[in-house]
Amino acid sequence: MIHRTAALDVDVLVVGAGPTGLYATFYAGLRQLIVAVLDELPEVGGQLTALYPQKPIYDVAGLPSATGAELVRALHRQSQLASPSWVLGERATVLERSAGPDGDRFVVTTDLGTRVTAGGIVVTAGIGSFSARRLPVAEHLEGRGLHYHVGSAAQFADQDVVVVGGGDSAVDWANILAPVASSVTLVHRRRALTAHPASINELTKHGVRVVLESEILAVDGVDRLERVHVAARRCEPEVLTATAMVAALGQVADLGPLRAWGLEMAERRHIVVDRRMETSVPGVYAAGDVTTYEGKVRIMTTGFGEAATAVNNLAARLRPGAAVFPGHSTDLLAPAGAR
Repeated sequence: MIHRTAALDVDVLVVGAGPTGLYATFYAGLRQLIVAVLDELPEVGGQLTALYPQKPIYDVAGLPSATGAELVRALHRQSQLASPSWVLGERATVLERSAGPDGDRFVVTTDLGTRVTAGGIVVTAGIGSFSARRLPVAEHLEGRGLHYHVGSAAQFADQDVVVVGGGDSAVDWANILAPVASSVTLVHRRRALTAHPASINELTKHGVRVVLESEILAVDGVDRLERVHVAARRCEPEVLTATAMVAALGQVADLGPLRAWGLEMAERRHIVVDRRMETSVPGVYAAGDVTTYEGKVRIMTTGFGEAATAVNNLAARLRPGAAVFPGHSTDLLAPAGAR
């Protein structure tokens, strides 16, 4: 689904094709705006697609439960109502202003040379580009037993799995794999897990063995992973039989070139916005995990609301006299003959 062209001219450029970006894209279409979506990943969905496609999600309104992949598919299908131009597998680099007959416009150039001219921008970059923290002691077995994320639980069927880490990702993956794996052992270097308490309670129900205050000392295997040596602080070292290991040690995030766009930043990781979700650069808005303001709640459903706020305010900016309030979606999307 990589659609590339040398140049695009649109009303709105959405930078980031994660859940918030997909919803912002839909909403731009709802406001009858021409929209392009830019993301450095080759597929839509951001972290949900790249890291957590099998993770169950429970806090999206109207969906009692959905996996990351299911939610992305639904959001992508919804976003297609806007007939957006997709620029995937390219990274936004340079932001410039361009004078036009209808006022200043923005020009964003990608690392592959694509130029997108837009009346306004909505940044929904999440945590930016991300890469897994590595597990040096096992690096030589990457692709031969060592994994940094769980794409499909089925590939771990009937395997002895060691999950390394104590945060939400590690605990979630341990719970996801336990029903299909022969065994799952969770190894964490601290005295307590830091994941959500409800997820931690699930570990016991799923029969996951938890080894705390321990680290991976070494791994063995000729053609692939066979054993994991665990160094415990208060016990004798232990050797675990393992045919698969998932290193869930967190992600290294980087906003990259976005930091040079002149946007006011907080701690170099989050973009400061006002109550309209506008950044310090007029005409550039932001929504989702990348934003910060007093009282910010960094959850997905907040990002959806921020996306709608950003797009509606941008629509009013682009079309003087237009209301910020979009009207009812029933009227906006109803077939012409039904209005």
